Amino acid sequence: MSASALVGIDIGTSSAKGIAVDPASGGVLATAEATYPLSSPRPGWSEQQPELWLTAAHDVLAGLRTGVTEILGIGFSGQMHGLVCLDAAGEVIRPAILWNDQRSAPQCAALEAGGGRDRLVRLTGNRALPGFTAPKLLWMREREPAAYARIHQIALPKDYVRDQLTGGRRSDVADAAGTLLLDVARRRWSGELLTELNIPEQWLPELVESGDAVGVFEGVPVAAGAGDQAAAAVGAGIIGPGPLSVVLGTSGVVLAGTDRFLADSEGRVHAFCHAAPERWLVMGVMLSAAGSLAWFHDTFLPGLDYDAMLEEAGTVPLGSDGAVFLPYLAGERTPHFDPEARGAFCGLTLSHGRAHLTRAVLEGVAFALRDCLDSVRAVGAAPDRGRVSGGGSRSRLWLTMVASILELPLEIMATDQGSAFGAALLGGVAAGVYRDIDQAAEACVRVTDVVDPVPDWIRPYREVRAIFRDCYPALRSVTRGAEPV
Repeated sequence: MSASALVGIDIGTSSAKGIAVDPASGGVLATAEATYPLSSPRPGWSEQQPELWLTAAHDVLAGLRTGVTEILGIGFSGQMHGLVCLDAAGEVIRPAILWNDQRSAPQCAALEAGGGRDRLVRLTGNRALPGFTAPKLLWMREREPAAYARIHQIALPKDYVRDQLTGGRRSDVADAAGTLLLDVARRRWSGELLTELNIPEQWLPELVESGDAVGVFEGVPVAAGAGDQAAAAVGAGIIGPGPLSVVLGTSGVVLAGTDRFLADSEGRVHAFCHAAPERWLVMGVMLSAAGSLAWFHDTFLPGLDYDAMLEEAGTVPLGSDGAVFLPYLAGERTPHFDPEARGAFCGLTLSHGRAHLTRAVLEGVAFALRDCLDSVRAVGAAPDRGRVSGGGSRSRLWLTMVASILELPLEIMATDQGSAFGAALLGGVAAGVYRDIDQAAEACVRVTDVVDPVPDWIRPYREVRAIFRDCYPALRSVTRGAEPV
């Protein structure tokens, strides 16, 4: 049995993950996970029963308790944007509509019609996406009026779980920023937007900061917590200006912490509140990062081990002998904001083999991450290095490509537990173990290795990247004639 610990629980899309952390060193003392199903009743729909999250959280907490003698504080993180609707008795009205649900695309288009896009960016710092919470509410009002009429309150996924454990009705501003109902610059609900959309403010939870103590569970202080990206930034020590978060997960994220609100007038990056008070996040998102590599492997090389596939890619020259891959397999957000963007291999010849195509996929994802970085920089963020996470970060070859294309050193962290780790640190702040989030990160976040750019790769990759950037408008001209939205 280990000693006292801080606990973080992440309510993810497919499972709840928990971590117990040594508050003095940040060492991982125990982990636990409980999975649950995802429902897709129609194409493009994505739903879950909130009660599944609550059961999983109880299971995770029970699993972590077997490995520690005392829990000092608990923090939560979770999938953002999900809509949980509760009636006057506090009962769930319908399955939660999740972040990756696409049904509210028509409502997003209506929100952005005329001068709507500019108004949304002015009020919230963000454009309308089907993943965000507000368009889901508008969809319910139009398509499920009886259920909509029963709404007494709404909650985000991790807030529903935490409130069920502790009582109360609260949300942290970092998670609330993804609802498209928050005045992100002022860290409060947008009264102007709520009035315009005719959404009652009394449906919304009280707003707090992520490290605030909002209740107790079995005698343990519980923090408000944060949305998954903000919590992961805390876990990587990205609290303000300085290091950049580079996520090579199924999707790709380039995230910078800032000490002032920054937003792109075109909405090409997300502007959210950070988990740290009076700090913000600016975030570029590509929709298919390691997901592109998984698609290529499963479609074309299912019998080949990933390590062998990547080893083959390392035998191919930089630039893949002219083969270029566009990773827009699921549309794209940054910088194109084009749900109808399409993936492609360009420049193929008879001399190209599977190793060329593998390397082209790796390079194409890195080029798209550089597009995200340039968009983040364009609004005023000035990162000096990256801190990398996600499944793709296990490949040294890929990290070397990304570092050389971003032209930034990439730091590898001692733990890759991401959001749950950051949530545990927030639990420590709520419990008074740390003075604030900065002290928590200083005590627990550790860099174990650095991948530097290869100087001889930088100039050639700039040249290949220019070709990569020309491919998107050329391909788009033959897949759809209109200009991107």
